[in-house]
Amino acid sequence: MSVSFCLSLCQLNPTVGDIAGNAAKAVTAHQRGKQKNADFVALPEMFLTGYQTQDLVTKRAFLNSVADALNTLAKDCADGPALGIGAPVLEDGKLYNGYFVLKGGKVHVLTRKHHLPNTHVFDEKRLFEAAQISGPFGLGPIRIGTPICEDAWHEDVCETMAESGAELLMVPNGSPYYSGKFDSRINHMVARVIETGLPLVYLNMVGGQDDQVFDGGSFVLNPGGKMVARMPLFDEAYSEVYFEQTPDGWRALDGELACHPSLEEQEYRVMVEGLRDYMQKTGFSKVVLGLSGGVDSAIVATIAADALGPENVHCVMMPSEYTSQESLDDAAEVAASLGCRLDNISISEGREAITNTLAPLFEGYDADVTEENIQSRLRGLLLMAMSNKFGSMLLTTGNKSEVAVGYATIYGDMAGGYNPIKDLYKTRVFATCRWRNENHAAWMKGPEGAVIPVNIIEKPPTAELREDQKDEDSLPPYDVLDGILTMLMEGDASVADCVAAGYDRDVVKKVEHLLYISEYKRFQSAPGPRLTKRAFWLDRRYPIANRWRDPS
Repeated sequence: MSVSFCLSLCQLNPTVGDIAGNAAKAVTAHQRGKQKNADFVALPEMFLTGYQTQDLVTKRAFLNSVADALNTLAKDCADGPALGIGAPVLEDGKLYNGYFVLKGGKVHVLTRKHHLPNTHVFDEKRLFEAAQISGPFGLGPIRIGTPICEDAWHEDVCETMAESGAELLMVPNGSPYYSGKFDSRINHMVARVIETGLPLVYLNMVGGQDDQVFDGGSFVLNPGGKMVARMPLFDEAYSEVYFEQTPDGWRALDGELACHPSLEEQEYRVMVEGLRDYMQKTGFSKVVLGLSGGVDSAIVATIAADALGPENVHCVMMPSEYTSQESLDDAAEVAASLGCRLDNISISEGREAITNTLAPLFEGYDADVTEENIQSRLRGLLLMAMSNKFGSMLLTTGNKSEVAVGYATIYGDMAGGYNPIKDLYKTRVFATCRWRNENHAAWMKGPEGAVIPVNIIEKPPTAELREDQKDEDSLPPYDVLDGILTMLMEGDASVADCVAAGYDRDVVKKVEHLLYISEYKRFQSAPGPRLTKRAFWLDRRYPIANRWRDPS
């Protein structure tokens, strides 16, 4: 009879700081694994604390709570399979990103992370010590190596574990989404199995945490790189993986290969899950937003309806004398299509009062952007009042193109607690509206069908803060703007690179200037889900006071 081993993969959603809640999830997973006759129940990296903890992990009281929870968890899971769970560990004054294997009421083995990621959203070198490479551990008939997340993106850790006798690599991860990330993971992990000749399990968490969404998609590879099991993206899920010992070593048996959605659906779901988890994990259940009749607020309302249900989305139209009947009609149609509440509150009376109050100070000055921004800030004031009164979170609606060049009013339309489209370029907003009109999935709580009127998608964008205003009065066409921004931000291109790509130098210089002078606005802006490798906040950190400009 062949020797076998059952590994229960638990692709779950922890909450940062909810140590008791995360531990309870671990106990439930362990009980389930016991019922499935699993030999090893595995949870992702830093699951006990949630990920990323940032500086919270440096607090001694927090670490004491983690240690207490680990002791209790070991006792609660003493009977049955071993339990693997990620958690920080403080040893001799040094803090490590650790992976604990609990068995028989105590810590069976502790692996510490060797490679600390320090790019993009990660700055683990600031928080943790880099540990020596750990060896494998025995569990029943098999020896397992547990390279933690980044450790498997480099050759040395996995090779050392293999050379030390590992027969299986189980990689616990806290790997957040960006477009194309799954393919990147596959490429790196295939390289590891080819180098070591060992089967590899890649276990990722799911769920939103501030600007990051962990997308799951856990998978199992056999030597040679063949994928034998794949878990769904974004969903909490369990999967039992069975291994058998063969003359050529341990091999995973074929399991379920979950289908992964298109990149368009993945991008949209990140925005939905990011909002859904941000709300749940901060204690909110309802949102309020300004619905202008434009494309940005329309897609944000749709994302909110899909995340929370239309009954939890309060839309407010706040017209002025510059608001067209077309915008009023389009906003009403969006709210009706989604099934959301819509209120119409004119800002004319409030604007007149503010204008009269400032008149003595502004006497002799021509009207300019100041008066335009008063309208935006008055709308922000009214929306924040509703947020306070009704306990709803205010959503902001600025896309990445506008956030990049400062085409938004600080303390006005930038006011709010979360921005679902903060990392979505304007051209992608149009495409996303069209995609959502044509697609619906079970995880969406909003209605099926074309919920965003075609007129909203096709009409020229305008802020409607003055007569006959269009966005292109102040900005290049959005396809040009987004092309330049993509080069400057995603690719760190120079002005000369952009010109060589066919863009007008004066336009590029204008965009570069706007990008730099808008840093102070972004510093104070609401968080939003990360879709790219260069999202604003942790991915891209620039000084606010900055006189440098590319001379090329």
